[in-house]
Amino acid sequence: MIDYIARHCDTSLEGLQVGIGDDAAVLRPPPGRDLALCTDTLVEAVHFFPDDPPGSIGHRALAVNLSDLAAMGAEPAWSLLALTMPRADQHWVEQFVTGFTALARRHRVALLGGDLCRGPLGVTVQAGGWLPRGQAMTRSGSRPGDAVYVSGNLGEAAAAVALIGAG
Repeated sequence: MIDYIARHCDTSLEGLQVGIGDDAAVLRPPPGRDLALCTDTLVEAVHFFPDDPPGSIGHRALAVNLSDLAAMGAEPAWSLLALTMPRADQHWVEQFVTGFTALARRHRVALLGGDLCRGPLGVTVQAGGWLPRGQAMTRSGSRPGDAVYVSGNLGEAAAAVALIGAG
């Protein structure tokens, strides 16, 4: 499955010294840039339902990280993907990778490595991006009157979970 994922994801990135296939990725940051990092985990029955399409789970796993990078003012550049699955399921992985890579390509995000593990279904993505040195937009830096941008409809996911849970 690792070979399938590596073949179907963009694994190239300027400044990449060591990529998929080794124990860790090694990056050389561009001059004058800071590195922003984020990690999000999605767990079955907590963040998604067992019958959710794998492609939508792949999309969402990367999207939540891209949102975090955007909130900091960073341009996304790379990701790491860890998949925990109860059993090897090539079809599920193929669909997941389709959703993940469609979004990754749209935002030019390279996959630099990751991990596969057996266990309850869960996905962890770490993403990184670059921003001009000293220019991170932090929560503590916000001020009254600043514009606030959101993606999607606030409360929509919680409402969907409540409706499905109610039967």
